[in-house]
Amino acid sequence: MNHGHTIVVDLGYGDAGKGTVVDWLCAREGVRPVRAVVRFNGGAQAAHNVVTPDGRHHTFAQFGSGTFTPGVRTHLSRFMMVDPLALASEADHLRALGVPDALERLTVEGDALLTTPYHRAANRARELARGAARHGSCGMGVGETARYALAHPDAPRVADCLSPSRLRRALTALRTRVLEEFPLAEVPPVEDCVAAFTGFASAVEIVGDPYLRRLLAEGPVVFEGAQGVLLDELHGFHPYTTWSTTTFANALELLDGADAFRLGVVRKYATRHGHGPFVTEDPDLAFPEPHNTAHVWQGAFRRGHFDAIALRYALRASGGADALAVTHADAPDVHLCTAYKGFDTLPVHADLTAQESLTRALLTERPVYTGKVSSPADAAAALGLPLVLESHGPAHTDKKALSLI
Repeated sequence: MNHGHTIVVDLGYGDAGKGTVVDWLCAREGVRPVRAVVRFNGGAQAAHNVVTPDGRHHTFAQFGSGTFTPGVRTHLSRFMMVDPLALASEADHLRALGVPDALERLTVEGDALLTTPYHRAANRARELARGAARHGSCGMGVGETARYALAHPDAPRVADCLSPSRLRRALTALRTRVLEEFPLAEVPPVEDCVAAFTGFASAVEIVGDPYLRRLLAEGPVVFEGAQGVLLDELHGFHPYTTWSTTTFANALELLDGADAFRLGVVRKYATRHGHGPFVTEDPDLAFPEPHNTAHVWQGAFRRGHFDAIALRYALRASGGADALAVTHADAPDVHLCTAYKGFDTLPVHADLTAQESLTRALLTERPVYTGKVSSPADAAAALGLPLVLESHGPAHTDKKALSLI
């Protein structure tokens, strides 16, 4: 059955392969062409690796991962935190790969928050100040963008880039507040940012809320999430989380009642970048990882066995999914964890104090293994979801569809 719009969400800690699934959804033939990819959370910290059949590789951060397919647009919704400087660098890389019109195919919601060099400087200073208690960060200022906006209604937004005077006021206030908290932070002059951001406004189409309604009517549209449900700002294992809603919730709000197919994405084995609980971690699982390595801000790239208890928790926390896509299907067999020594199931809270207590427990938990995950079908069976897509390699031609999405 063709449900039209599709929401793609990582059920784990991120890095499951959302980008390659979105690329496949946009590149496949024989179905109604995808009109656009809508980004509905996060910002420039996303790293969705896509490899084309002819070997071109791009790490998508803000552009939709369907951009290699001619004609597929990207829309950055109001839930995005938009970094114009990182966006320009990403467009340059796509241009070098033979995609010259990425910016022309981009629309940005005017109400989206702006991520600036000031946010990035505060993010890095705050993380360094935590010392050994670091939470793990991409160092791109995305969390700081959300933090600042919660405290300051005058936080800069994309629409401000259309008014140099309004933008200047917002950036001046932001820069002043960052330097008050972090006097040694290295930050650029306001006028440099004003020039760059007004240039961004002249290069892209900044739109209002009615645009998305028209886009959905033209559809189908793919909603591409960032990071994973186990890092969600409310349901993740606090404080090792993101300042972003990583479940289906933002996309469903943007759909405003329109139907969509909710596709959960997992690897055949578990992964996590950086600090935080990871019950099934196994350092002996040295599977090849060409696009995810240790990161100066995020920390080590960790691997583990298939964690059904954590993924079932993610499904409950996000309201369930319609089906599953399993990536890295060519990986060796791993153990199947169906419980922990102290938990048969994880409680779902929307309270950070309760989540922090759960995190402390998980940091010392041990897995209970009851079988193997030898195939994507084993993963789907463990989660009680229909399997609709297997990925056996990085390109969209390496995908095997088991039913029509």
